[in-house]
Amino acid sequence: MKEKQFYDVVILGTGPAGLQAAIHASRKKVSVLLLGKQVKSSLFHAHVENFCCIFNLAGEEMLRIGREQAMGFGADIMDEDVMKVDQEGPLYYLKTESGREIRCKSLIIATGTTRNRLGVAGEKKLFGKGVSYCVECDANFFRDQDVAVIGDESAAAGGALTLLGYARSVHLITKKLQVVDALREELESSNVIIREGDEIKEIAGEDEVKGLVLKDSVNIPVSGVFIEIGAKGVMELAINLGILLDADAKYIQTDKKQATNVAGIYAAGDICGPPWQMAKAVGEGCVAGLEAATYSKNLKLEQ
Repeated sequence: MKEKQFYDVVILGTGPAGLQAAIHASRKKVSVLLLGKQVKSSLFHAHVENFCCIFNLAGEEMLRIGREQAMGFGADIMDEDVMKVDQEGPLYYLKTESGREIRCKSLIIATGTTRNRLGVAGEKKLFGKGVSYCVECDANFFRDQDVAVIGDESAAAGGALTLLGYARSVHLITKKLQVVDALREELESSNVIIREGDEIKEIAGEDEVKGLVLKDSVNIPVSGVFIEIGAKGVMELAINLGILLDADAKYIQTDKKQATNVAGIYAAGDICGPPWQMAKAVGEGCVAGLEAATYSKNLKLEQ
């Protein structure tokens, strides 16, 4: 990928919605960057037989073709998760897991909606009583307390680093840490207590979290448990930008042009709600790509 710090359109998510957005935005002759890891797309391990004009094709192959199409029209692709998105004036600033900083005029969120749960004892019962799925939402409730973050990827690593500014101690529980070298180095040089190779057996407590019980029966006394599995989710990215979500904080609200309530930010695909069909994702990606490109062309920056 070319070394470029500024783009007209940045797309978060390299599934069918993100790829279609990149294809249409690039064809409008604006600079486009896709960010994300394609293997995490729900399409990657699927077979498609109900998409118009296609009988049966592996999802991985469809994503490969879409990726080539997007690059063929001029889009850049970076296989990294986004750690943070901020707004300053009319522009958006993004920081990736490797520490790269990118500016853009418009943003398309096409990250999907998966919110992974651990499925361990105590998780469901103690949700909202010390168990959280959003560091940015709930970190402030755990000032000067002992907390743990559970996960293997950028969401967990970034969440643990964020919590250092609030909590007394931060444990990161991970089977195998899967982040880029720069993020691993930042973690290892911080005060985060990294427990790699451990697994959770139970979240202990009756009316509130009291601790974590590991597979080897080791008990870690904490009052907060943040489950951050995978990449940064939409809630974490949206909360700082003021993007309106639905009542359950699961989906982004958009109009018919896939625009959110925040100027220059669009959304497409599963993140906008059901039905969970590729046809819907591709259609919304097309609209979002065209609209974001038009917005970027019309946005005049002061010299």
